[in-house]
Amino acid sequence: MKILIVSDTHRMDDILKKVIGKEKPFDMFIHLGDIESSETKISYMIEPDCACHMVQGNNDFFSQLPREKEVNIKNHKALLVHGHQYGVSMNVDILKDEAISRGCDFAMYGHTHRPFCKTIDGVTILNPGSLGYPRQAGHTPTYMIMEVADNGEFKVETKEIFGA
Repeated sequence: MKILIVSDTHRMDDILKKVIGKEKPFDMFIHLGDIESSETKISYMIEPDCACHMVQGNNDFFSQLPREKEVNIKNHKALLVHGHQYGVSMNVDILKDEAISRGCDFAMYGHTHRPFCKTIDGVTILNPGSLGYPRQAGHTPTYMIMEVADNGEFKVETKEIFGA
């Protein structure tokens, strides 16, 4: 199973469209917030048979998207949030504890605009960075690809998109 994970596109829909074109086919699409009213447009970019999960970010005013969501990925459970409500700008401890309390193997968040991937206390915590306004050194837009095998083994790769 191939999963495309993005966050903080901030209406930079052309960059997202480029990433989708480069990475398809994929089985699941996850957007971790700050979509800024592009939900419908994004849903049309995704193949109809692809599972699509989006959550609301702190800049998604008037959005009807959920603030957080739990999804099954093969034999894993993932908590999807934007992250501002869990203090991720300081550290990921509260998010990790929440994921553990819900029995989640993954906690995925955005908000910081910086890629992050680390397993802490059995929970893999990841942030794909930002396609819209990256804040890490080099300011290159990033996203993640997660591959999950039938036996549940997984790998996560942070990818950059140059010339965005």
